[in-house]
Amino acid sequence: MSSHDFRIPDLITKKKNGGSLTPKEIRFFITGVVNGEVKECKHCCRKANDEQEAETPASKKKRGTNAKAAEPTEAIKSNKRKDRKRKKNSAPETVISKRKKADTEPKEPQEPNKPGGSKEERGGQLCDGMHVEDCQLGAMLMAICWKDLTDEETVCLTKYMRDSGDLLGPWPAEWKGKVVGKHSTGGVGDKVSLILAPALAACGMKVPMISGRGLAHTGGTLDKLEAIPGLSVYASKKDITSWLEEVGCCIVGQTASLVPADKRMYAVRDVTGTIDNFGLIAGSIISKKAAEKLDALVLDVKFGVGAFMKERSEAIALAEKMVKIGNQLKIETSALITDMNNPLGKMIGNALEVAESIQCLHGNGPSDLEDLVLKLGARLLYKSGNAESTEKGEADIKKTLKNGEAVKKFQEMIINQGVDRNKAKALCAKGADMWSILPKSMFTTTIKSPMSGIVHGINALTCAKFSLALGAGRYTINDKINHAVGLELCVSIGDTVSEGKPLMIVHHDSEEMPPGMNEQLIDAFDICLSDRVASIVE
Repeated sequence: MSSHDFRIPDLITKKKNGGSLTPKEIRFFITGVVNGEVKECKHCCRKANDEQEAETPASKKKRGTNAKAAEPTEAIKSNKRKDRKRKKNSAPETVISKRKKADTEPKEPQEPNKPGGSKEERGGQLCDGMHVEDCQLGAMLMAICWKDLTDEETVCLTKYMRDSGDLLGPWPAEWKGKVVGKHSTGGVGDKVSLILAPALAACGMKVPMISGRGLAHTGGTLDKLEAIPGLSVYASKKDITSWLEEVGCCIVGQTASLVPADKRMYAVRDVTGTIDNFGLIAGSIISKKAAEKLDALVLDVKFGVGAFMKERSEAIALAEKMVKIGNQLKIETSALITDMNNPLGKMIGNALEVAESIQCLHGNGPSDLEDLVLKLGARLLYKSGNAESTEKGEADIKKTLKNGEAVKKFQEMIINQGVDRNKAKALCAKGADMWSILPKSMFTTTIKSPMSGIVHGINALTCAKFSLALGAGRYTINDKINHAVGLELCVSIGDTVSEGKPLMIVHHDSEEMPPGMNEQLIDAFDICLSDRVASIVE
């Protein structure tokens, strides 16, 4: 059966009725998802591409040249010719009516497929001349949520999502076994990537880390990095390869041409109540990591009040699914299940977390943060064959934090990504005043303990919600971030605190904190009279 014998409504009905989609049917559907996104953007994609190039640090040096600017035009002309040919040859029932232009978002132009060569040489792009309407995509996603995906379907879906756009690489042969990555399902105070990527680079690894932004109570790695003045998270494939060659790591955003199927699917999932299906979550995460062409991947799958998954069992189920997919796609994949009932580290907020990350890179970070960095890094070194045991892996990562090699890699990485060299050196110098470089809030307020006792818990979700209310996060994707504000914890779990002593410092830009914030932040702390006695009732 050829792909043109399939019809999207029939595939939706099949899945709705509990049937399993074949690999060819999944490929056909994902092709339609991608084409539905690309068709209407050809006349504006050159502008989008030019804007992204302008944002890239490496491209700033090339602003006077016009040679590359002509390439998108040729790609558009080539795609137009291909579209006319497809329309002429396609049967009427295989062509779905065009999506409204108002529903489309400009994307980078796709290079025309070259004749011959493997799919990887063509960037893995899927393009078969049909597309899927938003309503059809929503219907299929809902059918998947009702009937779920088999393991085979999930692997196929992930594979074709990966192949829907450009892939990073191909990497040099001498990097074999050294290209590694990490993904976290998101938490409160989670700045691990800022420490782990340069530490791994200092161990000789290559870390092309494609990260995301924060939404609601979870912080985003890109938002945190952008607290550093001058830093850009936009990069081309050429930039990424060059930076890995020079430094060994980079932390950048997803380009328009990397896994475009996931971008469109996630946008529709967000408005159709189909976010929380484990098969779709796993496909979304692993497709992007697979597009990085990794040899090994470690997943930090969190559970607790401050995590997406509240129960440990849920985190284990998702981790098992992602590990299975990653391994079937030839990536050495493992996962750590980690607790997010309490914040990670002591800083919550963008510039605050950058400062804490640099302290950790100097070997002076909070013990819980450093421990997680060591555990994740050790697992990657071991699984990729670059350490004979996880114990040796931990020792190697810790050495880079103690001898200054990790912070040196971080300094080189942020210089590559646009930060002024002198500012980067001043920021990363041992014992430096980081607040001479990083944005600082206008006011601080100290939250004091109402009683003496032992700190048994700090509610991560409460902390995250108030950090968000201060402006450190965003409620919608278009909200602006205030990089200076946030929360600074003065105590850790297990600490003894006296009445009237500081529990937390709130960094804020408004002269007064929002009403009731002081009392509710005090309630975030679970303080008991002793290890055994929680309170006394008289």
